[in-house]
Amino acid sequence: MAASKIIRCAVAMLFVAPVSLRGQSLWDLARDNKNVLKISTLFPAQNVRDYLSSENGIGGAIKWCRDTGVTRVFIETYRDGYTAERKTLENAKAKFEAAGFAVSGCVTTTKVGKSSGGWNGISCYTNKGTQDELKRIFEYTASIFDEIMIDDFLFTDCQCDECKAARGGQSWADYRCDLMVRVSRELILGAARATNPNAKVIIKYPQWYDSFYDRGYEVVRESADYDRIWVGTETRDFEDKRWGGKVQYEAYYIMRWLGEIGGDKTGGGWFDPYGTTENTYLEQARQTVLADAKEMLLFCYGSLQSGTGPANVAALRKEIPGLFRLAEIVRGKTIKGIMAAKPPNSDAGKEQYVYDFVGMLGLPLVPTAKIDAGAKSAFFPVHSVKDPQFSDKLKGMIAAGKPLLLTDGLARRLEGIDLGGGNVTILKVNGEPKSLLKLTREELRPIREKLLAPFGIKFDAPNKVALYLFGDHHIVVESFNDETIDAVLEFSKPAKAEKRLVLPVGGNVEFTGVGPELRFTKITPRTLVVIEY
Repeated sequence: MAASKIIRCAVAMLFVAPVSLRGQSLWDLARDNKNVLKISTLFPAQNVRDYLSSENGIGGAIKWCRDTGVTRVFIETYRDGYTAERKTLENAKAKFEAAGFAVSGCVTTTKVGKSSGGWNGISCYTNKGTQDELKRIFEYTASIFDEIMIDDFLFTDCQCDECKAARGGQSWADYRCDLMVRVSRELILGAARATNPNAKVIIKYPQWYDSFYDRGYEVVRESADYDRIWVGTETRDFEDKRWGGKVQYEAYYIMRWLGEIGGDKTGGGWFDPYGTTENTYLEQARQTVLADAKEMLLFCYGSLQSGTGPANVAALRKEIPGLFRLAEIVRGKTIKGIMAAKPPNSDAGKEQYVYDFVGMLGLPLVPTAKIDAGAKSAFFPVHSVKDPQFSDKLKGMIAAGKPLLLTDGLARRLEGIDLGGGNVTILKVNGEPKSLLKLTREELRPIREKLLAPFGIKFDAPNKVALYLFGDHHIVVESFNDETIDAVLEFSKPAKAEKRLVLPVGGNVEFTGVGPELRFTKITPRTLVVIEY
């Protein structure tokens, strides 16, 4: 490319106007933008009792929701063995609706009937008493609400004598999945619809997607059965001693992966303040929106009134106008990049959540449930062997010269396949996905160069800088580093690029370029930038 070709970068960034500008409140802005992105919150059953049983409490909750841009509330009937009173539920529902909010119900299936004896609060669904109680809860809830969300505890880890007898020769995973599908159809969906023919039920999946199958979450059948699906996008702070261990990219991966499975049924992402700082709380929101969630739920009202909640909410309120803009940019655009297929019910072995860590390496992943041999480039971990045609697909892609990234764990499992071609790179995970965060910029450079070649770009940046390709003209770069960094994005053809958005408010990214090369300098810590080219 001729060195005289210059990428002209707009000095002015096209930000959404701050909330205070033109006198528009965050509540009005949220209502104007709810077709792009809704914001909601949940009042757990105990919050209903503690906050919504008095007129002052309801008034304070309505004000907080308006001040936070919330346009829908979920009011819960049951959690941890406690059932909220009908009079309180119906009064709160009426007051929120009169104030202009959409209102839905919720159930958290903890401490229902017989305990599983495993995870705290989880039930034995083989037990008849548990089944009867579950049916009662959903009949009660459907008598009040037309839409019901189920929080992400609809699973079982029980191995009691009842369960052992009932499973027969099945594996625990197969038995639990069959059991929870049957329980869902008969005792949740069936009971709710028999009580209220207008009832719609949402299943919300947890963020721990690599353990779904073992505990009875069968995402293909359950997503088909339920009216809508929601996704847990709570990643929190990686370093937090209690809540840590999840990297930010996981929220993006799981929302996109389940979004493909759920299709038009996919609703929103749900995150919380536990084990977060303002930075990591906002990153949950950004990843949820980047993953094209139609709604983001702030769990939960009570928890956001204390601890890290108030500071997190104050930071979020400043960022909400930018999140609406980000949702507009992302909505309806095809994501491009490296196929990263996780077949449903696949076994992660020692590579649990490896997709999330690979996404932190500046490799733009395309989360999917199906392995497509026609993909331009691909990442394959041990999960891939769940596909019965995987060996043939892999051989075909190798023969076609497509750039492929395989984990060392997968490479050890393959027999009779020559992985020595120049288009195959073996990623040394060593059974410890988090070790990938230690890869240096120099070690990442050849991996990125090979995998990104089919897309006509090169990307050079430190570790923990994510890259996203949206449609034909938008690229997002997000740094999860705590220090100022620089990055280089090189196009195969000259391009004119402009900054369209920078988050957070007050974040900074400078960039200049000569020829096809775009240099980002002084990217402030924990900053996202959208460019259009």
